[in-house]
Amino acid sequence: MGREPELPARFADRWEAGRLLAERVARLDLRAPVVLGLPRGGIPIARAIADRLAVPAEAFVARKIGVPGFPEFGIAAIAEGLDEVVLSPQAGALGFDAGQLAPLAVAERQELERRVAVYRGDRALPDMRGREVVIADDGLATGVTARAALRAVRRRAPSRLVFAAPACAPDSVADLIAGGVADDVVYLLAPDGFEAVGEWYDDFRQLSDADVVRLLSG
Repeated sequence: MGREPELPARFADRWEAGRLLAERVARLDLRAPVVLGLPRGGIPIARAIADRLAVPAEAFVARKIGVPGFPEFGIAAIAEGLDEVVLSPQAGALGFDAGQLAPLAVAERQELERRVAVYRGDRALPDMRGREVVIADDGLATGVTARAALRAVRRRAPSRLVFAAPACAPDSVADLIAGGVADDVVYLLAPDGFEAVGEWYDDFRQLSDADVVRLLSG
């Protein structure tokens, strides 16, 4: 086995991060896994992993619900095929429950359904029962969006469920593993003092719906 490339202190962009992460995922020796990306930022990561493993990539849509007034700080999330609102460990400490967040969830559910229609159209999700599944994103901060997606996919009865992201908050990695939310978490950087995913990328520009569709068709 060749020596792993030295990791950069920051990634040039999602494509570089995805290629490096794909080498880590390849070590798991997965057999014809289903590779899913969380749009939008997780799609280049999923594409790189899928290309490395010679399998297709598909979108799986989840939506973060932010603190009112601070939408980037996710305290809850929803995912396709999952009716409930998934709360982050911080939600209770901040005084929020699922009922209080329900009005915000309605708007996010509409956007979720729009994205599913745009990204997949008439394509059905691949059958995941008894298969190994990788869910990829461009990072893991509070982890609530990943938690919602993983919970939704777990209901589809995969034999093994892996979450993969280049840059992760250490506490969020530990939460996914300790709670059995994911069977494995694959990452490249998990620095102390992690605050935001974007700080670990030189180019963290927002992707468009057209970018997602193009990457999924590649």
